[in-house]
Amino acid sequence: MTDPTVDFRVAEEPWYRPSGDELELFQAAWTARMPVMLKGPTGCGKTRFVEHMAWRLNRPLVTVACNEDMTASDLVGRYLLDAEGTRWQDGPLTFAARHGAICYLDEVVEARQDTTVAIHPLTDDRRVLPLEKKGELLRAHPDFLLVISYNPGYQSLMKDIKQSTKQRFGGLDFTWPEATIETEIVAHESGVDEDTARKLVEIGGKARNLKGHGLDEGLSTRMLIHAGRLIASGIAPRAACAMALTRPITDDPDMRDALDAAVSTWF
Repeated sequence: MTDPTVDFRVAEEPWYRPSGDELELFQAAWTARMPVMLKGPTGCGKTRFVEHMAWRLNRPLVTVACNEDMTASDLVGRYLLDAEGTRWQDGPLTFAARHGAICYLDEVVEARQDTTVAIHPLTDDRRVLPLEKKGELLRAHPDFLLVISYNPGYQSLMKDIKQSTKQRFGGLDFTWPEATIETEIVAHESGVDEDTARKLVEIGGKARNLKGHGLDEGLSTRMLIHAGRLIASGIAPRAACAMALTRPITDDPDMRDALDAAVSTWF
């Protein structure tokens, strides 16, 4: 029979540069089947880390980009109508639990709280998922693991994970890599030389110091890689930085001028 998880396999190793003991900690959590919560700013490598660990553990990876319109049925599944009548369609969470995949709920804080409650039975010793509409109590595959991520910088009274949910997970904090590691990442992922990568990282560091002083969020490693790829393709560094760094992150003219000045310092 065809492997139903074949489309969810990570075929090639995603390159990931560890900055601490996160690889060993995630491996230990998977061995203990402890659900994992990744906390950190946007674009710091959380998704790449999960992809790398799925490859490392040889497990299929089912990723869900959470949003405020997502319902419990979107996660769990629903009955659908077709030419032969009604049939049950597993949602991504059910599919992962049934087939022993890693289910990654990205930016879970964006989902409605009544939706996230649906994951609770899978995150304790029961490891079950009640499919009430189907009348089935699904016992999770022994290799199933639930991983969620969110950006604590965006949390508020209206958008935060309930304590009853948080306390079911082990937590890993992610942040911007220290400069030498981030330089290595930017050079590897974008194709620019080490000196150019170092300059981009310096610009990123300057911008991150402005967080809370005109910027809601600092320049992410992902954005620095985008700038590096433009430079590697032949775009002039200042134009590349304007397109990939300063223009996406703010519309404030004064803040753009400050960021452009930082770019001019290095390019």
